[in-house]
Amino acid sequence: MEQCAKKTFSPCHRLRRGGGGAARTRGRCVGRKRKPGSPGSGGIAWAPCEEEPTAECGKLAVPIDWSKPDGPTIDLAVARRKATDPAARVGSLVINPGGPGGSGVEAAYGAPGFFTEELQRRFDIVGFDPRGVGRSHPVVCSASVYNQMPPAVMTSQADFDRWTAYAKRLRQDCRARTGPLYDHVDSTNVARDMDALRAALGEEKLTYYGISYGTLIGQMYAELFPHRIRAMALDSNMDHSLGVKAFLDTEAAAVEDAFDEFAGWCAQEPSCALHGQDVRAVWERLLAKARSGKLYYPGVPDRPMTELQVLWQGVLGTEGPAWQLLSEMLRALDGGGPLPPWVPPLPGRQPVEGELAHLPTVILCEDYNLRVRNYKQYAALLRSSNRRAPDMRYNPMPIEDLPVCLNHPTTNPQHRLRYRGTAPIMLGSSLHDPSTPYGWSANVARQLGPKAVLLTYEGWGHRIYGKEECATVPFDQYLISLVVPAPGTRCPVGGGSRSLLKQRQSELWRTDNLHWGVRF
Repeated sequence: MEQCAKKTFSPCHRLRRGGGGAARTRGRCVGRKRKPGSPGSGGIAWAPCEEEPTAECGKLAVPIDWSKPDGPTIDLAVARRKATDPAARVGSLVINPGGPGGSGVEAAYGAPGFFTEELQRRFDIVGFDPRGVGRSHPVVCSASVYNQMPPAVMTSQADFDRWTAYAKRLRQDCRARTGPLYDHVDSTNVARDMDALRAALGEEKLTYYGISYGTLIGQMYAELFPHRIRAMALDSNMDHSLGVKAFLDTEAAAVEDAFDEFAGWCAQEPSCALHGQDVRAVWERLLAKARSGKLYYPGVPDRPMTELQVLWQGVLGTEGPAWQLLSEMLRALDGGGPLPPWVPPLPGRQPVEGELAHLPTVILCEDYNLRVRNYKQYAALLRSSNRRAPDMRYNPMPIEDLPVCLNHPTTNPQHRLRYRGTAPIMLGSSLHDPSTPYGWSANVARQLGPKAVLLTYEGWGHRIYGKEECATVPFDQYLISLVVPAPGTRCPVGGGSRSLLKQRQSELWRTDNLHWGVRF
């Protein structure tokens, strides 16, 4: 499959394209030598986007290796929606939707359905595909090697040995396919790219909003460029200080808490498709059926669901949250009722089609040391997660990524956040986030000390901007006017007269922009 020049756009398969303007040589994408920030004055040559003509697109050349600024470069894909009221314009707001693997270009395309009219009025909203992602020279691997990936959950030392050998072979293949950029996709490199983007946009200081993994980009920027921050809003934070056990334990506890909230809602809400039933018993039946190889996902008759793919339902259905849809999916999988009007794609890593597969998990491997010595340590980690998540067992997201990162070099290892700037940083999180636990944002706030303010949404789901008026307006006020909420500010459920944003199906069950939910 052509990865360097493909221009078509499918909103439900968001990571299919790649290249970001790189040349095609001997079957892989390689960078061209060009000064960062070309052309000419160091700015960006904007033109209507082919995929979304109402937005503007451009490219920004950045070094593959920032320690060699005059060396080979790649082109970052950038998209912009200009402020709707030029007279009221504050500047450029750079955004990132997370992942790793989420497309900032497509986040800019979707800005009118995500950000408030007031924020769109006041800012050019600018998104970029981070290096190694989407249109910005993606990390790619041979599909033939990728499709040999063993089952994610290991059950013996033999499985561990098999994964250790496979992870090494996969890494060698992906590194050869991707080229020199493979070794330089961690979030510190992305932060340096973002500073080059700030300069190319003509901004003296950066205004930034990041979600989920996009918060790690912001945190690394704060470390590297503390005095170049105008405003930094970090929604649903990563905690880059956690070792592998704390990382897995907190993820397991968070997804179990989110499942508990769903089960409690079902017990009280007559509209729940499982109302009146024992939700946990239904859940256990589905897990047992998956373990026996007898559970099939709607529209996927050629292979049974795995237990891990059932667990993914519990994550995706609580990220929005999309409790009603989750209850209908579980009822249908249990054979007790019709399918919902919209059936989400089957999640989890699956065989890919074509020549190449994308693997943005490499970014996680370079940011987090997730090495495990042997199966004994791995089994102990799983048991620890199981104790914290009796229903969910573990959070399938890191469990699916961890084997890929076995013995992978980590170029930006975990550490406490160090910020020497003076601009206050705004953090936000819900109490019941299955993917980036509330404790992560609280811990980042502690690391930042008086330089951070944490806005707590007393509700559910991953990402709080747009959930409630009181969880949205403070972000707008901070980004526009640099007014931070009072310390300890909490937003109750129903905190506002109205929701400021229109929810879309893909936002309620987030599979479109995440690598584990995509078939290439």
